Amino acid sequence: MEQNRTEKHEIEAVMKLAEQSAPRCIEFLHDLVTVPSPSRAERLACERVMREMELLGYRDVHLDEMGNVLGRVGSGPKILAYDAHIDTVGISNPTHWRYDPFRGIVTGGTLFGRGASDQKGGLAALVHGAALADQIGLPDDVTVWVAATVNGEDCVGLAWQYLLNETPLRPEVVVIAMPSHLGVCYGQRGRMEVEIATSGVSAHGSQPDRGENAISAMMPVIEGLNGLHRKLEIDHPMLGRGSLAVTGITSQSPSLTAIPDGCVVHIDRRLTIGETADDALAQMRDVAESATKGTEVRLLHYGLPSWRGFTYPTDKVFPAWETAEDGAAVRSAMVTAEQVLGRTPRIHRSAFSSNGCATAGIYGIPTIGFGPA
Repeated sequence: MEQNRTEKHEIEAVMKLAEQSAPRCIEFLHDLVTVPSPSRAERLACERVMREMELLGYRDVHLDEMGNVLGRVGSGPKILAYDAHIDTVGISNPTHWRYDPFRGIVTGGTLFGRGASDQKGGLAALVHGAALADQIGLPDDVTVWVAATVNGEDCVGLAWQYLLNETPLRPEVVVIAMPSHLGVCYGQRGRMEVEIATSGVSAHGSQPDRGENAISAMMPVIEGLNGLHRKLEIDHPMLGRGSLAVTGITSQSPSLTAIPDGCVVHIDRRLTIGETADDALAQMRDVAESATKGTEVRLLHYGLPSWRGFTYPTDKVFPAWETAEDGAAVRSAMVTAEQVLGRTPRIHRSAFSSNGCATAGIYGIPTIGFGPA
């Protein structure tokens, strides 16, 4: 009973400090939203994160070679990493936005803008939350690193491939500030990107029978791929089945009055646990070759430079992952979230990709997702 009263008092004290720091955290988020930071152009947003960390008393605040921002609180041997990607996708047609995507308008208690949810809102909370934990008093044996990572939209997980391959950082647990409606995410399907190409023979459009239309050659391939999607068998208890979708198509011809001699489709293949990229690639090759002889199936690669001009090539394969529901990371997250929220949080898989495909999917580090929606 006495322990319960002590815990309740500590939680109330933490919540009071959090409420006091909320205006500054919201101001920080506003600043982040007003700074456009598309993938590979995040410099100004990174500089703003560094400035906030320094003002809050972080140690070892720095930019790494790729352009990620890192800072720490605490100095113990047990390392916890907080992660949020700072880059965003574009805004498409700005006239379709209810509010200017780069003004950070607050209305009805909600801040609107590009990246406010994915993942600048979570990043602002991480930066201030870790500083608050340091102010209250971290355990002596704990260090918390906060990472504002880049290229997350362009190539998810790339930043953490670099951090875990090329730097000494070795966290025992990673918390990703993905939009989760304040639920605890403990896994996600993986993803891979593939192109499939058919070839033909160009001819004048007025005499199509004298050529071989590469688009026509692609049609049975697409039909076969749609059938493969429906037949995927592996069904994971938490993540469900994988999926396959044709998400882009282009053709090549001398002109729009000529028969195309090349056609390429882009495939988004979602992987569940139990599926491998090699197996998925083999399935697509079998389907494509059965539909149209001579079809080329190729795994895509990423090799674009970061905003600092740093290139870290990788295959566009992002593994599925799951953190044990009964493990310490998930149990601690559930208990803490319930204490703060005053209710039992939802526990679920993430519907989209995150840097967990690297931290957990490649390196096996217990990883959870938790953040504002």
